[in-house]
Amino acid sequence: MGRIVAIDYGRKRTGLAVTDTLQIIANGLTTLPSGEVVTFLADYVTKEPVDLFVVGAPKQMNAQDSENMKYVKEFVTHLSRKIPHIKIEYYDERFTSVLAHKTMREGGLGKKKRQDKALVDQISAVIILQSYMESIKFNNNIR
Repeated sequence: MGRIVAIDYGRKRTGLAVTDTLQIIANGLTTLPSGEVVTFLADYVTKEPVDLFVVGAPKQMNAQDSENMKYVKEFVTHLSRKIPHIKIEYYDERFTSVLAHKTMREGGLGKKKRQDKALVDQISAVIILQSYMESIKFNNNIR
């Protein structure tokens, strides 16, 4: 079984998270300038088995795509051309930044660390990945 990689794409920075090979635990991988993500992932998949990319889909409160979704779609198009053999799924990323800040605060990180936007992006990717895995488990239990 391969890993699942979650991508919290932003116009400046992108947070990445990854599962273990059994797809049980989500861990932060890194945060990169957004222009370097596809190259990083192309290299990563040569070293690690990856089954799926889960990309955070920015939504508004009414569940409509946000303005940033057009940038995410452009990124996904580029990613799918560069790495066509790995499936890509979107996952609603509403509230991930808020949850990331809450997680950092509850984890005892100081104010300076909580202001580290790269760390927030990476934790947001972990939250996207963990939520995605929980939704798959929940949906499989319903069937």
